[in-house]
Amino acid sequence: MMDAKARAARIKLIAFDIDGVMTDGGLHYSDDGHEFKTFNVQDGLGIVLLKRVGIEVAIITGRNSGVVSHRAADLGVAHVYQGVGNKRDVAEKLLQKLGLTWSELAFMGDDLIDLPAMALCGLAIAPANARPIVKERVHAITEAAGGHGAVREAIEFILAAQGKLDEAFAPYLAAA
Repeated sequence: MMDAKARAARIKLIAFDIDGVMTDGGLHYSDDGHEFKTFNVQDGLGIVLLKRVGIEVAIITGRNSGVVSHRAADLGVAHVYQGVGNKRDVAEKLLQKLGLTWSELAFMGDDLIDLPAMALCGLAIAPANARPIVKERVHAITEAAGGHGAVREAIEFILAAQGKLDEAFAPYLAAA
């Protein structure tokens, strides 16, 4: 765990997969083909906290979904990549664009498609419901499952490692 904490202290960008990380991985369709996903509101506030302290946020997902575009817009996530087959290449281009290195990237994923990017990043995180092969290859595993607070847990871990958790919470605690 010390290794993960030291790695978390260097993070300037965190990229999230969607299905199985920001959601429980279920795909819900209406009779007319519209897709529905359920996102955790606490995870969303966690993303707001990251942005407040200056940590960049990205979504890199293998599927294309209007629902993801809407959620990203709600949260003000500017770096959204959908329909991605090679997440490592997309992450590398984003790092170049932002002038960051692999050691400054945290990547949270749950399945095989996420592993190439996770293998290079500074902090690889998996939710509790990740595939066993992914869990064997990450630096940290959340207690919570995807769609059930795993993203928030990972965010608070990073913020705590950087000594920024109190700063992120302060506007809410001052009003309480």
